[in-house]
Amino acid sequence: MKTDLLEIIACPVCKGELTLDADEIAPEGAVDAGEVLTGTLTCSACDERYPITGGIPNLLPPELRDAEIAAGR
Repeated sequence: MKTDLLEIIACPVCKGELTLDADEIAPEGAVDAGEVLTGTLTCSACDERYPITGGIPNLLPPELRDAEIAAGR
Protein backbone atom coordinates (compact mmCIF):
# COMPACT_ATOMS: atom_id res chain seq x y z
CA MET A 1 0.00 0.00 0.00
CA LYS A 2 1.36 3.38 -0.93
CA THR A 3 1.32 5.75 2.03
CA ASP A 4 -0.13 8.62 -0.01
CA LEU A 5 -3.32 6.55 -0.25
CA LEU A 6 -4.09 7.75 3.30
CA GLU A 7 -4.95 11.16 1.82
CA ILE A 8 -7.93 9.77 -0.11
CA ILE A 9 -9.31 6.82 1.89
CA ALA A 10 -11.58 6.97 4.94
CA CYS A 11 -13.14 4.52 7.37
CA PRO A 12 -15.95 2.69 5.56
CA VAL A 13 -17.98 2.55 8.78
CA CYS A 14 -18.00 6.21 9.90
CA LYS A 15 -15.91 8.04 7.26
CA GLY A 16 -13.33 8.97 9.92
CA GLU A 17 -9.64 9.54 9.26
CA LEU A 18 -7.41 6.46 9.15
CA THR A 19 -3.96 6.27 10.73
CA LEU A 20 -1.28 3.82 9.64
CA ASP A 21 0.70 1.41 11.79
CA ALA A 22 3.16 -0.28 9.41
CA ASP A 23 4.66 -3.62 10.45
CA GLU A 24 6.62 -4.34 7.25
CA ILE A 25 7.77 -1.94 4.53
CA ALA A 26 9.22 -3.08 1.20
CA PRO A 27 13.02 -2.61 1.23
CA GLU A 28 15.01 -0.13 -0.82
CA GLY A 29 15.72 -1.52 -4.27
CA ALA A 30 12.53 -3.60 -4.45
CA VAL A 31 9.95 -2.89 -7.14
CA ASP A 32 7.53 -1.70 -4.46
CA ALA A 33 10.19 0.02 -2.29
CA GLY A 34 8.74 2.11 0.52
CA GLU A 35 5.26 0.60 0.26
CA VAL A 36 3.58 -0.90 3.34
CA LEU A 37 3.38 -4.68 3.00
CA THR A 38 1.75 -5.50 6.34
CA GLY A 39 0.21 -3.40 9.06
CA THR A 40 -3.02 -1.91 10.30
CA LEU A 41 -5.17 1.09 9.49
CA THR A 42 -7.04 2.42 12.53
CA CYS A 43 -9.96 4.85 12.47
CA SER A 44 -9.37 7.82 14.76
CA ALA A 45 -13.14 8.32 15.20
CA CYS A 46 -14.64 4.84 15.82
CA ASP A 47 -11.40 2.89 16.56
CA GLU A 48 -12.21 0.21 13.95
CA ARG A 49 -9.10 -1.57 12.63
CA TYR A 50 -8.40 -2.72 9.07
CA PRO A 51 -5.55 -5.12 8.27
CA ILE A 52 -3.00 -4.62 5.49
CA THR A 53 -1.77 -7.93 4.05
CA GLY A 54 0.44 -8.35 1.01
CA GLY A 55 0.34 -4.59 0.45
CA ILE A 56 -3.47 -4.54 0.17
CA PRO A 57 -5.66 -2.86 2.81
CA ASN A 58 -8.83 -4.81 3.63
CA LEU A 59 -11.39 -2.03 4.01
CA LEU A 60 -14.42 -4.27 4.26
CA PRO A 61 -16.73 -3.34 7.16
CA PRO A 62 -16.21 -5.67 10.15
CA GLU A 63 -19.30 -7.83 9.57
CA LEU A 64 -18.34 -8.50 5.94
CA ARG A 65 -14.71 -9.15 6.88
CA ASP A 66 -15.84 -11.66 9.56
CA ALA A 67 -18.14 -13.39 7.05
CA GLU A 68 -15.26 -13.64 4.58
CA ILE A 69 -13.03 -15.23 7.24
CA ALA A 70 -15.79 -17.67 8.21
CA ALA A 71 -16.16 -18.68 4.54
CA GLY A 72 -12.43 -19.47 4.45
CA ARG A 73 -11.37 -16.76 2.01
